[in-house]
Amino acid sequence: MYSLFTGQLQHDRMDEQQLIEACIRGNRKAQKELYETYSRKMMGVCLRYAGDRETARDLLQDGFVKVFVGLDSYAEAGSFEGWMRKVFVNTALEYLRKSDVLRDAMDLDDTAEPVRYDNSVISQMSAVELTQIINALPAGFRTVFNLFAVEGYSHKEIGEMLHITESTSRSQYTRARQMLQRRIKDQYE
Repeated sequence: MYSLFTGQLQHDRMDEQQLIEACIRGNRKAQKELYETYSRKMMGVCLRYAGDRETARDLLQDGFVKVFVGLDSYAEAGSFEGWMRKVFVNTALEYLRKSDVLRDAMDLDDTAEPVRYDNSVISQMSAVELTQIINALPAGFRTVFNLFAVEGYSHKEIGEMLHITESTSRSQYTRARQMLQRRIKDQYE
């Protein structure tokens, strides 16, 4: 709609704060708008941890339920999207802990010989190809890799979140990197 007062196009969409407040009041239209605004990005988060689309969809729904239930706890410290991302990561980790994906996680010797490959191969890969290779990692490796390399958590934080030692987190990350390097080398060289 065009505003005669400002001479600018007006959007029917609410700003983020109005949207959050409307969702807290239980406004279904606002909840739908919030879902539509963030569902693609949060699905990406869920896919990184789930490894398959069906589980990721379940995590997406669980995550949005948690967002709507806990929306009044958003303290406006940092970005809203960052707060939501944390809710979704925690939802995925809760699922993975229940699934006990790290039951076989143990400290491994980090001195294994690194895989040698041409680094230019990665720059030629699409994001989809790289994501597929990461998603093919065993769940424990994929989880630690995503938490450290993508989300930016420290190994100490990862250990606390997953109820493993810091050194187990380090070794799982190292093994994940080695496995990724091997798969890239085998697939693209």
